Amino acid sequence: MPDKAHSQDPAVERSLRHSVRDAAAYSVMTGAGETYFSAFAVFLKASTAQVALLASLPPLLGSFAQLFSAWWGHRRGIRKSLILTGVYLQALSWLPLMLLPLLFPEHAVPLLIGSVILYHAAGNLATPQWSSMMGDLVPEQTRGRFFALRTRVASIMSFLALIVGGLILHLFDSNALTLAGYLSIFIIAAIARLVSVHHLRHMHDPPRTGALFDLPSPRNLLQRIRHSAFARFSLFYALMQFSVAIASPFFTVYMLRDLHFTYLMFMANTAASVLAQFLALNMWGRISDRFGNRLILAATGLIIPLLPALWLFSSNYWYLIVVQIFGGLVWAGFSLSAGNFIYDLVPSPKRATYVAYHNVLIGLGVFLGAILGGYLGMVLPREVSFGGETYAWGSVLLGVFLISAVARLLVALVFIPQLREVREVPPMSVSGLIFRVSRVHALAGVIFDVILPKRRKEGANERRAELPPWD
Repeated sequence: MPDKAHSQDPAVERSLRHSVRDAAAYSVMTGAGETYFSAFAVFLKASTAQVALLASLPPLLGSFAQLFSAWWGHRRGIRKSLILTGVYLQALSWLPLMLLPLLFPEHAVPLLIGSVILYHAAGNLATPQWSSMMGDLVPEQTRGRFFALRTRVASIMSFLALIVGGLILHLFDSNALTLAGYLSIFIIAAIARLVSVHHLRHMHDPPRTGALFDLPSPRNLLQRIRHSAFARFSLFYALMQFSVAIASPFFTVYMLRDLHFTYLMFMANTAASVLAQFLALNMWGRISDRFGNRLILAATGLIIPLLPALWLFSSNYWYLIVVQIFGGLVWAGFSLSAGNFIYDLVPSPKRATYVAYHNVLIGLGVFLGAILGGYLGMVLPREVSFGGETYAWGSVLLGVFLISAVARLLVALVFIPQLREVREVPPMSVSGLIFRVSRVHALAGVIFDVILPKRRKEGANERRAELPPWD
């Protein structure tokens, strides 16, 4: 973390520093391990439908652990112990994930899916209590800047872990030891999660008024959607995740199976998006603090539908790298602003419960979207006739990507106009934001921040006229 403090309370500041280190360790786990779940399934000869289940069923079933966490935390008045329990269990869940497919190869893919369910359930046990604790720890006035920093650290560590994982897989695969390569990166992921436990244990759990567990009936929940800003936002986000999940599990299948990418090529393609997110997060965090989160959600939410459609124009390796970089820039803003928007919308006493609801709804959306995408991947025709001409897909998955793009666009057009900023912020239009971001040349500016921090500080006054108003 930089020298500039996010809180005047020494205990809180130490906790925030441990939180950033926890994010780094957690991201090593996801970058070196979770990122390669779908690739591991393809290696185990999983079908398109099985890849869809792997991507959708574990997050859905695992998300119900969040409801249990919110209920149990309120009943017992605990928060930090639930966080540590979930994280410990997630670290241990790597053992069955690695061993069961090897011990019972005839049932390798179903056992992998079952193990990943355990992995997600353990992580989700910690999520609502962690969100509640972080909401109480991070000062509101620096929330955008802190979470941008935390996510930047997470992104670069995920990027580095992803690269190391890809290189390990490439090395072992070149020597016909692909399985050993997967076991190696999964062991790295498990160790990283144990490091995460260490930093979480040293975080301060501030007093709270209580995580209220208020479970409305489905009828009352539908009524609240009409009057609750949080319910509308949660429905928007879940439907967007549904639309995204129609395509997202199958990019790995498309690259490894249909385009015959090597593990090195797959790693580079995935890493391009992660690196772009890292480079853009500082800019998005400053915009969030200055102009609010609704503006970023609107701008990026209208661009997200374009992303899967770009895969239809070419299968050229370098073209797809550029597409991933562009996608990383957009997703960095959308994900950061969505996370911050929840903290703005939900009062602290109810945060654990509301986050649990939110994530269960997301899990349901991802499940339904991935199942729909898997079904479409099996039934879509390989040729399409239009205007007397017949067009053949390079892969039926391209049709899945197109349907995902249309679904994303519909969700954005319906829900984005309904979002309202929670905080008092200066007015700014979506077109104005896009114009300012394009003028900043975000990648070059943030690279300059990272590589030459001292020179930037010395020349700050000389360049002040060139910087945007939020700097």
